[in-house]
Amino acid sequence: MTETRDSIQDIWGDRTPYHGEGTWPIRVDARTTAEPEHWVQSACVLCSNGCGLDIGVRDGRIVGVRGRAQDEVNRGRLGPKGLHGWEANNSPDRLTKPLVRRAGRLREASWDEAMELIVRRTREIMERYGAGGIGFYTSGQLMLEEYYTLAIIGKAGIGTPHMDGNTRLCTATAAQALKETFGSDGQPGSYYDVDVTDCLFLVGHNIAATDTVLWSRMLDRRRGPKPPRLVVVDPRRTMTAREADLWLSPRVGTNLALLNGLLHLLIRNGHVDRRFVAEHTLGFDELEKVVADYPPARVEEITGVPAGDLEQAARIIGEAPTLLSTCLQGVYQSNQATAAACAVNNINLIRGMVGRPGCGILQMNGQPTAQNTRECGADGDLPGFRNWDNPQHIEDLARLWRVDPGIIPHWAPPTHAMEIFHYAETGTLHMLWIQATNPAVSLPDLGRIRKILGKPELFVVVQDAFMTETAALADVVLPTAIWGEKTGTFTNVDRTVHISHKAIDPPGEARSDLDIFLDYARRMDFRDRDGAPLVKWSTSEEAFEAWKECTRGRPCAYTGLSYAKLTGGSGIPWPCNAEHPDGSPRIYTDHRFPTDPALCEDYGHDLQTGAVITPTEYRAKQPAGRAFLKSVHYRPLPEAPDADYPFLVTTGRVTYHFHTRTKTGRARELVRAEPEAFVEISENDAARLGVVEGDMLRLTSRRGSVEAPARIAPIHAGHLFVPFHYGYWDEPGRARAANELTLFAWDPVSKQPHYKYAAVKVERVASPGTTQPEDLASAERGGGLLGAVGQAVKSGAKAISETVKPPRAHLADYLGLLQASEEMFAEACDQVRSNHPKVPDIEEECALFAEWSREAAARLGPLLARYGRQQEGEPKRLERVLVRKRTESTGFGLVRDLHDLILLANESLVSATILHQAAMGLRDKDMETVLEEVMSHVRRARQWLETRVKQAAPQALVVPE
Repeated sequence: MTETRDSIQDIWGDRTPYHGEGTWPIRVDARTTAEPEHWVQSACVLCSNGCGLDIGVRDGRIVGVRGRAQDEVNRGRLGPKGLHGWEANNSPDRLTKPLVRRAGRLREASWDEAMELIVRRTREIMERYGAGGIGFYTSGQLMLEEYYTLAIIGKAGIGTPHMDGNTRLCTATAAQALKETFGSDGQPGSYYDVDVTDCLFLVGHNIAATDTVLWSRMLDRRRGPKPPRLVVVDPRRTMTAREADLWLSPRVGTNLALLNGLLHLLIRNGHVDRRFVAEHTLGFDELEKVVADYPPARVEEITGVPAGDLEQAARIIGEAPTLLSTCLQGVYQSNQATAAACAVNNINLIRGMVGRPGCGILQMNGQPTAQNTRECGADGDLPGFRNWDNPQHIEDLARLWRVDPGIIPHWAPPTHAMEIFHYAETGTLHMLWIQATNPAVSLPDLGRIRKILGKPELFVVVQDAFMTETAALADVVLPTAIWGEKTGTFTNVDRTVHISHKAIDPPGEARSDLDIFLDYARRMDFRDRDGAPLVKWSTSEEAFEAWKECTRGRPCAYTGLSYAKLTGGSGIPWPCNAEHPDGSPRIYTDHRFPTDPALCEDYGHDLQTGAVITPTEYRAKQPAGRAFLKSVHYRPLPEAPDADYPFLVTTGRVTYHFHTRTKTGRARELVRAEPEAFVEISENDAARLGVVEGDMLRLTSRRGSVEAPARIAPIHAGHLFVPFHYGYWDEPGRARAANELTLFAWDPVSKQPHYKYAAVKVERVASPGTTQPEDLASAERGGGLLGAVGQAVKSGAKAISETVKPPRAHLADYLGLLQASEEMFAEACDQVRSNHPKVPDIEEECALFAEWSREAAARLGPLLARYGRQQEGEPKRLERVLVRKRTESTGFGLVRDLHDLILLANESLVSATILHQAAMGLRDKDMETVLEEVMSHVRRARQWLETRVKQAAPQALVVPE
């Protein structure tokens, strides 16, 4: 074996000091177990940095890797995961044949058997429940070409809105914060900014562990002739915090208060680029008003950060000639995640530090191909950063794919991962197809997740290279090729696109994810409107060429890229098009942002509630290429410590492992470096509980328990930390997955789960007392696989052919409710006319409104005949708002009657809106048309009523009659 360094002991390698953009010295890191016969170009997929590397091949096996000296992302450097993680490809427990559950056990099957079963179940579920009965949950580990193919299958073949990925767990807030501030996804920072910046501001980003090569780049700058200042925000004293010039250690969940306090001081101290703010942003006045409530003393009270430290941080950031800010899970997975991430954007914007060397923001990703899930639409968004709420963007996609626009889900925000699992829990999602991810360890509240995946009526397909905890609960398991065994492209945090060429064949019958999707599309016979196959490619390069057309004219332009252009040199950052033929390391260099209503990817949200901003409201802001300075007030944690659960636990990463260790747990040296989960506990808490290093601790939340040895660390009293990587596939025999403890809850805007706080109690135990979850502990080894779970799991499942088709009861309920609402509104209008016979406009308008409502009730008749009638009793709740008969007409009586008519109109409008969403899901055009007419007349009536009551109210309420 040869290796240039022991990356386990020497994580970041020797320092190579430098200063100047593009002058980071080359250092080629390599590790091989045999002399390669040849090298194949690729890039690392074990963090989001995207380091270029070559794969060494001998006798058809991977035998090592080396960094690519010419790649601008890493200049030859590799971290410990990159140097060791490839060993997973050679693991003897790879899945090599499809598995299908029979009589409660997973048994080997042919590809034809497995795929025909998936196709049959898909068709039967769609026939019985519609497209909304099917969901997809994908990964941050596939390749761009695979995500785009999946997006077309889901959005234009099936037409389901239920598609998301495990990138929801790590990058959803990054994407959303960029949309909220800049109008579109896409990082406004570059790794090149590290080379020349004067100040690094790292918020909730333990970069020394999560992105080791990028940290090496920062360390090399710090050892060079013009070292940047470093400010770190993290409640734990990590290696990153130890390097900092200033470490701010807020209490868990108080990020937003801290950031509001920094903004307060930057404004107070005059560190605002007023010209930039006036010309290129919107919302400064409101921002200034909000952060005025966060002086240093109050911030110290909330966060525990000394006022003097906050003042010093504001001076460092405010006086720096250039500033590069980054965020990761310490922001994204915590309280008020999107609001806090936007506050970091605000700091750079009010300083005017975007779009020029050394000035930028990196809302970091957690996975290597997370950017591609967002670009391609495999996370639920629309491909090419298109806006689901913009009809023109839907038309553009429909034209590109040659399909009816109605099949593309766009009637509501896409379904996020946690809601997909909730739908499965409630029984309205009947098929869930999971690719290259392990939610049975990575999602919060694991006891709940296991119950969902184990439901007999939920048909679960898992596409993976190993028998994970999730695969053990599946009905069909498809063996896949992984990195190094297929060709494709992927994009890192700073928009750099790399190509990874196939180096070896996958084991046994394993297939690439792309080939599986193509086979499924062919068997389903998805067609475009001309009768041609919907998916028109058969190779990854053809898929890439199709994707390029999807990005034409969009912010993430790939049109100037090709496989040939990406082969041989460095990765290339998008946009790459006619304007930027060699790519563009930086965007927004002209300080014009993609916030125009016709271009933007998202109209934004209320950062406190998550409510969607309507297109009309957004256009009224007249953004005209300006960025948004969005701000809200701090709110305390939803789940706080109390007498029963006095500690807060947070979860996170360690240097040597990635996600649920599916790959890194099969690399010998990485396992030796960090073999087991642990609990970080403060010295004070340890002393109080009588805990010494290595003692077994049991942590119990309102959801579950875990046990792991204690590690005494510089951490706040009352704060515990547990790494989330460890699950059960290697059979520890006890509960140790951190997500046994965490909350089934999410940020209101980004919908990213809250992993960074859960109230727990702690006890020292002499030895482990919990057991590994029963359904996973019962797994058997056989045939070289960590194989089938026992017959108890899903053993009682009925065949779908035995499932009774449910009536569309709830659709019938709402149709009946709307019809009753319209009839009652008409009767109420008649009563108001009778109550006020001497008020001419009331007589005329109410007669018109009553006529409209009776016509609408009649138009609903055929829909009721088609879908059924309401359940008994539903409309009775409307009786409480009926207009009553009056003996005389008074001004106050008129106001009360108008008030009641508005309530009735709202009742009709809400029912019609709900039904319209259902009609789009059903793709029932006739129903859509009827409901649009109903909503139109109700809105017109309500608008008149609201105007009239405003006119009548002052006289009626103020002047005595």
